This record gives sequence, structure tokens and C-alpha cells, in this order.
Amino acid sequence: MDFRRPVVTDGPAISGLIAACPPLDPNSAYCNLLQCTDFADSCIVAERGGAVVGWVSGYRPPVAPDTFFVWQVAVSPAARGQRLAGRMIDALLARSAQAGVTQVTTTITDDNRVSWALFEGLARRWNAPFQKSARFEREAHFAGAHATEWQAQIGPLPLSARP
Repeated sequence: MDFRRPVVTDGPAISGLIAACPPLDPNSAYCNLLQCTDFADSCIVAERGGAVVGWVSGYRPPVAPDTFFVWQVAVSPAARGQRLAGRMIDALLARSAQAGVTQVTTTITDDNRVSWALFEGLARRWNAPFQKSARFEREAHFAGAHATEWQAQIGPLPLSARP
């Protein structure tokens, strides 16, 4: 398994991977291209045998530069069961572009058990506090058209887990 920064030609493969990983929201192809170019330092691709089998996108919010927000995590059904998602996040946080990160956050709907298990597991492995709070609410922010997105926050990260 090779981990690397995405490149613009990965866009279609990433779009296909996300589509194959419900309940992820599909982004536009344009959004995925921007992630592969403008946000390449905060995204990672896992490749096996020339095929993209894993993807993590994220960014450091300008209002919270010590935080890394994980936007999407996608793992091909053929690559599941290998702790690939956690390994990609570890590799992403180890990059020099993530120097100074002390917290990791994401948003997850209540019914996404796989994502909850991933982020709760990372908090345990990193021996870091874990908090859950509503970030975008069904009625107030989505006009009833989408489930509440709960923020999962890990941190502060112990020095041993920091990039």
C-alpha cells in the first residue's frame, strides 16, 4: 500500500471511490479536483496496484489553525479490515504541513457507526480526550433535508501523537 499526495488526475478515481462508499456525500468532480490540487497537502490517497483504494480529505480551518478537520474518509470495500483509514490519518498528520496541530475534528451523522468507531478508536489509540457536540442541526441548518452532523473532537493531542 502506497500513501501519497493526490494529483489532479486522481480526481475521477476519487469521485468513484466516494460514490462506492455510502453514506458519504458525493462531492462535485470540481470539488474533488480542487482537493487534489489546492488542498493536496491536507489530503491523502492510498494506492495499491495502481488503483486508488483509500482517500482522506481535510484542511486546517483558518479560524482554528491548530485544528485539522477531516472532511471525508473513503476506503474501497476491497481494502477494508486493514485499519487503512487510521493509517492514512496518521500519515497525513505526520506531514510537515500539519505541524502545530493539537486537535482533530470531523462531523458525523448519528447513524454512521463506522465513522464513530474510527474516531473514537483514534482518540483511544492517541490517549486523547474525545468530545461530541451538535455542529450542523437537521432543522436549523439543513431545513430538515439532512441528518444532524455531530462534531467529533479529539484533543488536545498528547505530544507523542502530534505531528
